[in-house]
Amino acid sequence: MLSVVLAIYNEEQNLARCLDSVKLIADEIVVVDGSSTDNSVEIAKKYTKKIIETTNKSNFHINKQMAMDAATGDIVLQLDADEVVDDDLANYIKQLKNDIKEGTTPTDSAWWIPRKNLFLGSYLTKGGQYPDSVIRLYLKGKARLPQKDVHEQMEVEGSIGTANGHLIHYSNPTFADYLRKFNTYTSFTAEKLHKKHTTISFTTSLDYLVKKPLVTFFSIYARHRGYVDGIPGFMFALMSSLHFPIAYIKLWELSEK
Repeated sequence: MLSVVLAIYNEEQNLARCLDSVKLIADEIVVVDGSSTDNSVEIAKKYTKKIIETTNKSNFHINKQMAMDAATGDIVLQLDADEVVDDDLANYIKQLKNDIKEGTTPTDSAWWIPRKNLFLGSYLTKGGQYPDSVIRLYLKGKARLPQKDVHEQMEVEGSIGTANGHLIHYSNPTFADYLRKFNTYTSFTAEKLHKKHTTISFTTSLDYLVKKPLVTFFSIYARHRGYVDGIPGFMFALMSSLHFPIAYIKLWELSEK
């Protein structure tokens, strides 16, 4: 039995596309909604009755773990609403389900799934953005999220394999979408730094305003050949490097309160 689990917040533009890609392989769909103000819940109700309503948290992984905990299937697939399961991955999961049904115990507890990331109208192929593998498929009870960061991987008990196929990640169909998430992520980083009592000083200013941005840009654009992806590759490297100074400025605002 396969449980597909999602945590959502205002995902009416993405949710149906995501759930359409798994409705034929899922035996159970669990949706945790963080008080959406759009039509996300109404869309989710077309696919499942198992909808859990809660608050929207700055660390969204808390809600994701809530969805994972509510799953009852032998196999769990955790998705974001802006992701789609391609045919190869769907077939891989079908075979995994059949093997378990026939009594074959998988040697792995969880599986890496490669992702294709859409950015400024193109799928990034370099800059460390492909295959961008994530642990999203696992045996019930064998994985969980640490819930300390928004980009963390699952902690797994046992070995980790690699699934066939891809998740198609429509994370940033427009630059406006990217900026919205950029604002959320930089605010979360600033809050983490504030809780760690990071001070505003010459040393930290040099680190977050100069050193980290430069190292990040050249790592993505030069070392990992982000330049191969043209303008989208350059913009991704640039915006990734700007995460640190923007978060630092937000930290300064928090420190002034």
